[in-house]
Amino acid sequence: MDVFIVKDYDAISERAAEILSGAITQNPRLVLGLATGSTPEGLYARLIQAHRAQGLDFSQVTTFNLDEYVGLGPEHEQSYRRFMDEKLFGGVNVRPDNTHVPNGLAVPLLQECRDYERMIREAGGIDIQVLGIGRDGHIAFNEPGTSLGSRTHVAGLTRQTIEDNARFFDSPDDVPRFAISMGIGTIMEARKCLMLASGAGKAEAVRACIEGPITSMITASALQMHPDTVAILDEAAAAKLDRADFYRWQDESRHLIEERL
Repeated sequence: MDVFIVKDYDAISERAAEILSGAITQNPRLVLGLATGSTPEGLYARLIQAHRAQGLDFSQVTTFNLDEYVGLGPEHEQSYRRFMDEKLFGGVNVRPDNTHVPNGLAVPLLQECRDYERMIREAGGIDIQVLGIGRDGHIAFNEPGTSLGSRTHVAGLTRQTIEDNARFFDSPDDVPRFAISMGIGTIMEARKCLMLASGAGKAEAVRACIEGPITSMITASALQMHPDTVAILDEAAAAKLDRADFYRWQDESRHLIEERL
């Protein structure tokens, strides 16, 4: 795992946008895995800016989102489909039929999970998967204890996740208790993973993910086994890393071998 520690949230968003913009320019038919929540908002804003100012072309890009709440339709103000429409899709020239978010109203839900896996396969797999990380070390809605080999599934949410997400709803009672989520096994098949983390509240989860043991109790720790994962952290999120100085030194020295990479 390549770990980059940057100054603040804006620097995380800028560096992540550089990576994705470069990848889209190199491969206009890129298949992107996308995340929701506050962490990637700055990244999406910069991608919209790159599209408008520099002509970054999303017309052939395909996207798959990590998850969606069970019971929320695409028009619900807290659905992840609506989040993506407002925060990214509506600001770039991506084709609507190339954007995929699980259907939280599907019946039966298990068939929706199987269909989502099939669509990812038919698209050729995910080239770059954007990830955040929860305070308990989960990625997507793969809560502690989720199998590290799991596929897209119906996931129950923990009390902590519900409390963390309650700020987006009128009350904690309004937060759905279940979601459709890509599994860890699905995420690990992406060719590249890009994990973003900001703030002191994520510091312990980041330490467990990057430097702790690989365990289903910290589902993000599975990324240690991924052949190409990049973690971009701000100083606050990196505060509990034992090897933070090494990660900074490695980043500062990268220019010495960049031409040979």
